[in-house]
Amino acid sequence: MATIKDVARLAGVGLGTASRVISGKGSVSQATVDKVRKAIEELEFRPSHAARSLLSGSSRMIGVYIPYLSGTFYTPILQSIYTALREAGLNMVVAFGVGDGDARNQAIDGLNFLIERGSDGLIVMSNVLEDEDFAGLGPFQSKVVVINQDFASISEQCFTVDHDAGGRLAARTLLELGHRKIAVIAGRAAAPDNQQRIAGFKAELEAAGVDTSKMWMADGEFTPEGGLACAEKLLQSGEEFTAVFCANDEMAVGALSMFQKAGVKVPEQVSVLGYDDTHSAEFTAPQLTSVHIPWSEMTLNGLNYLLNQCYDLQRPVEREYKLHVAERASLAQLKK
Repeated sequence: MATIKDVARLAGVGLGTASRVISGKGSVSQATVDKVRKAIEELEFRPSHAARSLLSGSSRMIGVYIPYLSGTFYTPILQSIYTALREAGLNMVVAFGVGDGDARNQAIDGLNFLIERGSDGLIVMSNVLEDEDFAGLGPFQSKVVVINQDFASISEQCFTVDHDAGGRLAARTLLELGHRKIAVIAGRAAAPDNQQRIAGFKAELEAAGVDTSKMWMADGEFTPEGGLACAEKLLQSGEEFTAVFCANDEMAVGALSMFQKAGVKVPEQVSVLGYDDTHSAEFTAPQLTSVHIPWSEMTLNGLNYLLNQCYDLQRPVEREYKLHVAERASLAQLKK
């Protein structure tokens, strides 16, 4: 396999001159450029990724951190990022939370791994990091974009939606159908976005005269297993309810499974409302009505901002996203 030294030798130029021609940086006469390109063609020279990075000062690669790689939530997000990067002539490397330590330390290790691998910038999805963790990245902090969280120290680099408004929208949807005896299957209590949507949900119910202090609610993991376990607790509690709000669609999938197993008919006996409107919502039985969160739009605008920062581009960036309810078949008007 030919090397850059072979190219320089055949073209009759110095190694530095050959490097400038290949990287496109620096002043080189057209005659010299032609000689180097001819040598490249004859030798079928193809610089490795590492060599191109050294020559250009850029890896042309964006790092993406997600907490875990399972379920249906992160896969389409990664797919949209990868597709956009490949269309731009760029590539992607992914890290997620594994190894020793708590979730926060795993996230910090993941960010450092991506930086050490030469990523030009990072897209981060994590609800366990703190402002000080981004400050700890030093100058690289300016090349980070955070999805679905808002950190005061890098607010301009954060792309999220108003989850309080999403929770309020969920509550209004159930109230308009006549439901007032509502149970909540929430995600992890420490997750900021979960706190916001539940706070908005309860505030909207309270404004309608519903006493939320008596509302049945359980926290669980944002997974089908978490939703199933919470739904089982709900059924065992003996609590009277006509509707269930689930903090994400994956939990709703688990809840629907438990209700089906227990012989509870949805939506004839109980209405179930999800949150996120992920792809899986279309394939539950019955199909899941869910608060639509524009994850792809939010993520791609964050990516555009990052590419502008990393590569001096002028891609359009929007920060306002509309929420709506994707209506399917899991809700019903409460019969009087």
